[in-house]
Amino acid sequence: MDHHDYDVIIVGAGPVGGRAATLLSQEGLKVLMLEEHKEIGRPFQCAGLVTPSAMDAVGGHDTVLQEVDGALIHGPSGTLVPVGTEGQLRTYVVCRKRFDQFVVQQGMEAGASLWLDSVPVSAQTDQEGVEVVVRKSGEERNLRCKLLIGADGAHSWTRRTFKMGRPKELMIGFQTEVVGYEGRDRWLEMYSGSSIAPGFFAWVIPSGFGTHRIGLWSTADRLDGRSIESCYQDLMDHPLWKDRFAGTSEIARYCGPVPSGMVKKTVKNRVMLLGDAAGMAKPTTGGGLGPGFHQIQCVLSPLVEAIRANQLDEAKLKAITKQPWNAMKKEQDRARTLRNLLVSDCSDAVLDKHFINFAHPDTLTLINAIGDIEKPVPLGMALLKQVPAFRPLALKAGVRLLLS
Repeated sequence: MDHHDYDVIIVGAGPVGGRAATLLSQEGLKVLMLEEHKEIGRPFQCAGLVTPSAMDAVGGHDTVLQEVDGALIHGPSGTLVPVGTEGQLRTYVVCRKRFDQFVVQQGMEAGASLWLDSVPVSAQTDQEGVEVVVRKSGEERNLRCKLLIGADGAHSWTRRTFKMGRPKELMIGFQTEVVGYEGRDRWLEMYSGSSIAPGFFAWVIPSGFGTHRIGLWSTADRLDGRSIESCYQDLMDHPLWKDRFAGTSEIARYCGPVPSGMVKKTVKNRVMLLGDAAGMAKPTTGGGLGPGFHQIQCVLSPLVEAIRANQLDEAKLKAITKQPWNAMKKEQDRARTLRNLLVSDCSDAVLDKHFINFAHPDTLTLINAIGDIEKPVPLGMALLKQVPAFRPLALKAGVRLLLS
């Protein structure tokens, strides 16, 4: 019999890698997580929002810093659209270091092993397994496993090594942690406009203990040569909102990529991509935890059977993942299409008109009834069908959706 040191080696011990390790280890499989850094949860490159469904999946409520009931969304000219209801939880703000550590600890308690300060140097697949050379604390070790999972982020080593494609979009995110911002308790704020976040939005998220996370994101083509830091400064200096930021003091800053749009090949012979490595971040919010958790959960049973039988060629992995992951990709593409139509491809003048329509009481009722941060497509379709001002866009939306 062919010898395997592990059934599964997971490259990347973030929350998605930790969740995969937990689920696979609970099924009795021998799992190893590789983490390039010397501690879990660093560096921090995320707004730190976790939806209730993702939180319920792991039970990491002790890592919550702040509960959020809704969002105060500002149009380019200041039109305010409040989305949410006081006292009705919409999402959590977590300490990402503690959250990541909690999820990875779950994997270890389920039986998975963790190697810190460890990176894969090379990997080769054959008919019976994967040969992986790992550099652990400067020393190279040879390992063999049945399946290699890349949960190693936006610039995934696994994805690049096995030439599995690139995410459809790679957004650029920039964020600071500040004190001195005066916001509405349990509400986050969002700001839009081409001067501060071309095609996307900026955010101010309460993070507990008197601190807020202020950030924004966009794409390189929409930035058109500008730096993301200059957009951040334009937010700070914006004539409509500069008074809100005047008393803030920066205590930390972070920058990182947001990959959205499933890569061409999420699986190859004995190799699988999860989370940011697969381009799973939502195109509407940039959140990747929920999709990453669902990505492994929805294929768990057949994947475990295939690992036990050591039947993990590309055709088998495609058969396991095709239906559920194609459904996720379709939903992702539809969300991007509607995002572009209603927000990203709009001039500030057009976006201002949309915000006036969003702010109508009947539209707000619809948004609060249907709106779901995890599932933006039903809301987008409802706006096009039920709000008279958006009906002229319906035909255009239909054509784009057919082509997406």
